Amino acid sequence: MAHIIVTGNEKGGSGKSTTCMHVATALARMGWRVGALDLDVRQKSFGRYLENRRAFAAREGLDLPTPEYRDLPEIDEASLPAGENIFDHRLSAAVAGLDAQCDFILIDCPGSHTRLSQVAHSLADTLVTPLNDSFIDFDLLARTDPETGRVLGPSIYAEMVWNARQLRARAGLKPIDWIVLRNRLGAQQMHNKKKVGDALANLSRRIGFRVSPGFSERVIFRELFPRGLTLLDLKDVGVEGLSLSNVAARQELRDLVKELRLPNVTVAF
Repeated sequence: MAHIIVTGNEKGGSGKSTTCMHVATALARMGWRVGALDLDVRQKSFGRYLENRRAFAAREGLDLPTPEYRDLPEIDEASLPAGENIFDHRLSAAVAGLDAQCDFILIDCPGSHTRLSQVAHSLADTLVTPLNDSFIDFDLLARTDPETGRVLGPSIYAEMVWNARQLRARAGLKPIDWIVLRNRLGAQQMHNKKKVGDALANLSRRIGFRVSPGFSERVIFRELFPRGLTLLDLKDVGVEGLSLSNVAARQELRDLVKELRLPNVTVAF
């Protein structure tokens, strides 16, 4: 069975699609068979990223390692058994279509609470939650006392992950490995960064996730999207002498893939 990696966060703008694309492409470059699904049926940022990649590779005559992307299949609701949810069926059919031919399946969830997102979280072997490094986004995980900063309890999103874990336990599946990714770490605001880091470390012990540094705020990520490229493709498209910023970004990606601790994956890029 394919190992399923889900990127989930109910707030937009946290870097889910960028994270998903870079992890998926890194695995493909290492020779793994990778499938890809985008559950944001309106924006489809991950799907569009991969579409841009295929178009750019065809236009430039390049053979870029690319995940196998699938849209969710259309299902005639009238054909479903009574009581079966059409979104459950569409996602199950998409995963089943990729499972036999892929080692890993990357699923990008929308920045909102949807039925598709709920189901995807219950399918996750590895759950990656990118988080902008601020207390505004920390609220996604937990409610805190505004005066003391003390954690009062888990957020709705954290409760959804808990429910997904319970579903997997009842089905006899292995537990979700949940990683919270500190994205857009800035060089400044060291005091705030430390406070957020301390709060995440405390919360991680309470609700069971691992904390990992993600991607710093860099212009390069916005420049790569229109051509469907990632940090690992720059030499393939003729970029020589990478800037220090690009070299640092590649190291961040290398560290992230290592931190995912995926089965049988030795990072080689």
